[in-house]
Amino acid sequence: MSELTHHPVPVSPEALSELLVETCLTAVASAGARPLRVAIDGADAAQPGQLADRLVDPLRAGGVAAVRVRAGDFLRPASLRWEFGKTDPDSFYDHWLDAGGLTREVLTPWAEGGRYLPALWDAATDRAVRADYRPVPPRAVLLVDGPLLLGRGLPFDLTVHLRLSAAALRRRTPADEAWTLPAFARYEAEVDPASTADVVVRADDPRHLAVLVRA
Repeated sequence: MSELTHHPVPVSPEALSELLVETCLTAVASAGARPLRVAIDGADAAQPGQLADRLVDPLRAGGVAAVRVRAGDFLRPASLRWEFGKTDPDSFYDHWLDAGGLTREVLTPWAEGGRYLPALWDAATDRAVRADYRPVPPRAVLLVDGPLLLGRGLPFDLTVHLRLSAAALRRRTPADEAWTLPAFARYEAEVDPASTADVVVRADDPRHLAVLVRA
């Protein structure tokens, strides 16, 4: 599947990966090999991290340096995330992601070809990650996965949104994470990510996807 689509069309998981790889390679070529910053946005139930992982090897085979960064490694300390309780959906929406840290330590230096930090905070231990800064490789594609990434002013060059209907999101979200559902409903209402992302993947059934790519 190599052509841009203006209406959602059915696509297999394999063909989706091929399309996204081709889209990234085209963007790198058109930007004169400038490093590319790609968001893979979606609720955990849509498995954005797995999609980002599947792109790494094909991108490298295409001649670019593909690097993975997880938004989950750029969360705020628990004292800030849980100020209003551990299951507050508005805090999850507004305060969990350290958007400033992600921009400062990754997205901005990536665009400038400087040095980036692969991880900032370990949410499991609630401590800073002792990671070393790394140089941004030439001809590089950065793949950042996580939920609620759009509508924050994060400086991505290409955005992919994995869309789940409200029913599919509810069905595929574990019971102990159901408290996050109002945050995703707010995301749909306030950001409408399917109307702003460069690539929208309808992912209610992970075996039978549909994709729309905006020119």
